[in-house]
Amino acid sequence: MKVCAIVVTYNPNIDVLARMLASLSLQVPHIVIVDNGSSNKAAVFALASDVIHMHPLERNFGIARAHNQGIERARELDAQAVLLMDQDSVPAHDMVQNLTNSLSTLMAKGERVSAVGACYFGTEEDNESFFVRFGLLRFKRQYCSECEIGETLVPADFLISSGSLIPMSTIDGVGEMDERLFIDHVDTDWFLRAAHSGFQAYGDCRALMEHGLGERTLKIWIGRTRHVPQHRPFRYYYIYRNSVLLYRRSYAPLKWVINDVWRLVGIGLLYTIFCAPRYQNFKMMLAGIRDGFLGKTGREIIATSVALKAES
Repeated sequence: MKVCAIVVTYNPNIDVLARMLASLSLQVPHIVIVDNGSSNKAAVFALASDVIHMHPLERNFGIARAHNQGIERARELDAQAVLLMDQDSVPAHDMVQNLTNSLSTLMAKGERVSAVGACYFGTEEDNESFFVRFGLLRFKRQYCSECEIGETLVPADFLISSGSLIPMSTIDGVGEMDERLFIDHVDTDWFLRAAHSGFQAYGDCRALMEHGLGERTLKIWIGRTRHVPQHRPFRYYYIYRNSVLLYRRSYAPLKWVINDVWRLVGIGLLYTIFCAPRYQNFKMMLAGIRDGFLGKTGREIIATSVALKAES
């Protein structure tokens, strides 16, 4: 299976990016870097090679357009599948091979696969990732360490985009990423559409990568130790706005809506009561809810928000 990796960059840490590309270059025949107008794009472009193809955008158009641009380039390179990667994700030496083997096996059985995703670990030793299923009220976490002996593939209701191997045939059936969302829930929206069309996602416990969520990770105890991502205030605008936008879409199942509402309640309590800057976080959340109900999309700039202007 010919795989093309798509890496989206925006002001990346060059050292981490170089580590990721060094590993990926040994695993896939082509890597397309779509740069979203980085201030350090010269350093990004310096990493180009016969394997690494650069696709610069003049400004930050968001993760969805960058993915779509990368998919278009992957088609030109005759890729049969695309591997989506964030700029701070570093794959293990055999991650792509494991993902490819799992995808090929599932498709050979006649499964309609939306994607097979990697199991990621944060920088903290005890920060193990999990795959997600919809629960009755809240998302259910399936850790690889809890799987039965010999079980390596975990059905999931959606995956994070980074480390997801997606067949081109699935993209043909589901469609590309929704550029109106700009950032946050782009992957959720795509997987909800895929599931609505009869495709199933899987997590691969053998495919490993190092990956961080958010600008930094907080370690807190709420019934058990949890690692939660913390973002800059403007990101909460997109998280809340895009959640509300998705609630109104016909392919978003009620089960996911209920699970996600509980998630937003938890985020709201944590980042408006316990984590600074509380007021800016709260203002961004309220603005996102408002604009979600108003149906606003794209890279929305709120005139009254100094924080969003300064950090977007």
